[in-house]
Amino acid sequence: MKQSLQLRIGQSLTMTPQLQQAIKLLQLSTLELQSEIQEALESNPMLEVEESSPDSNSDSKINGQEHSSESTDNHSSGTEAADAVELNQQKDNLPDELPVDTAWEDIYDIPPPPSSGTNTASSDNRDFFENQSIEDDGLISHLLWQLQCTPMSETDNAIGLMIIDAINEDGYLTESCDQLLQGLRQDPEQHDIDSEAVGAEEINAVLHLIQRFDPPGVAARDLKECLSLQLDLIDDHSAQVKSARDLIENHLELLGLHDYVKLKRLTRLNEQDLHAAVLLIQSLNPKPGAYLSANKAEYIVPDVFVKKIKNRWSVELNNENTPKLRINPLYASFVKNRDSSDENTYLKNNLQEARWFLKSLLSRNETLLRVATAIVEKQRTFFDYGEEGMKPLVLREIAEQLELHESTISRVTTQKFMHTPNGIFEFKYFFSSHVGTADGGECSATAIRAMIKKMIENESPMKPLSDNKLAAMLVDKGINVARRTVAKYREAMVIPPSNERKRLA
Repeated sequence: MKQSLQLRIGQSLTMTPQLQQAIKLLQLSTLELQSEIQEALESNPMLEVEESSPDSNSDSKINGQEHSSESTDNHSSGTEAADAVELNQQKDNLPDELPVDTAWEDIYDIPPPPSSGTNTASSDNRDFFENQSIEDDGLISHLLWQLQCTPMSETDNAIGLMIIDAINEDGYLTESCDQLLQGLRQDPEQHDIDSEAVGAEEINAVLHLIQRFDPPGVAARDLKECLSLQLDLIDDHSAQVKSARDLIENHLELLGLHDYVKLKRLTRLNEQDLHAAVLLIQSLNPKPGAYLSANKAEYIVPDVFVKKIKNRWSVELNNENTPKLRINPLYASFVKNRDSSDENTYLKNNLQEARWFLKSLLSRNETLLRVATAIVEKQRTFFDYGEEGMKPLVLREIAEQLELHESTISRVTTQKFMHTPNGIFEFKYFFSSHVGTADGGECSATAIRAMIKKMIENESPMKPLSDNKLAAMLVDKGINVARRTVAKYREAMVIPPSNERKRLA
């Protein structure tokens, strides 16, 4: 084949760096956006945080307060002048040569630093105990601390460390005594004890000791033992405790199936006594180590606020999420248009990047506000009547209304949250599929789930509604749903089936 050069003219779509940056900022969550802004502030000298100056002429001041503030200002200015005179006098008295070990405190009267604590907190009206993150070390650290505070021999301490190491996050012991003994003998040098002299009796003794640690029920090998350990801590010999212990030891499976008819026949308890014993068992914790989990809570910061003002729903951006940025006027004044030096080129590039970044932030906020306003307009019945008023909505409807692409709407609604009088919801929450109604209309899946939840809340405890019955009740309301659809919605709301919801009145 012969090589040749050809010239072709064509058109193609390309994404400019500005567009790429705008799309990137649009899909970021609030926390990710704050990190991106911080990175931009550190890398671009043209960007800076705009500091808001307090307004001295407030409308809320009265004449007496204004006069007091003026006299205070005069007094402070007089004090500053006196301090300046005194400082000049001290400077005049400063010797020409000072010893090497001379400190500033020997020449100047340096005031002590402001004391920290309640005085500082009261000066700026901040509560340092508010929203403070408490470091949680988890269940294992909590058990190790109790083990260190318990007097015991080195052998028992080594066994206790092995037992605690085999406890999972829920507080259950995942290995048997034989497995613990085998692990102790496989690596005796690590524990620095005579593993051959250790038997199953020593391991059981240390296990019983750890089972008395906090939280109650920890180091149990199964649910039955966990609940029994918690019952043993109740210093009560009443019939209620005895019945609860009998149910746990002999009828735990029937209790899980909520077969109260068979339980009354086997235990020979009347309905009142059985109900009291079941309530006592339900007060116990089946996962004692769960509340000591080291997982930290993640707080959601809303991007927009939805408020009802004069019978109309309004949407406002949460301006506290991101700092107010501006271009540094001093550095911008150093840029010369006709200068082609490296320093001037560097300043020009950073100035242009800062302008693009500010424009992308403004575009993000405008798009976010437009999409949120459109969602509120479409779901006005939800804000007025709750989840049952939710209407079917897809991304295409909002995209067509705002003349944007569906991918843009998808980016805006991902990891963006809306603060409403009904709670905080992700933008994606307001988009749901629909189910046909008897009159040819549509009903959203969110509204159907709310109806199912309300029906289950109002059902009889002794005769809970089955999925077939729930589907029939929805059909009576004009909503055509199958039993499997009801089961899918019920499972999505983490609601157990009817046989597990059965309970004594």
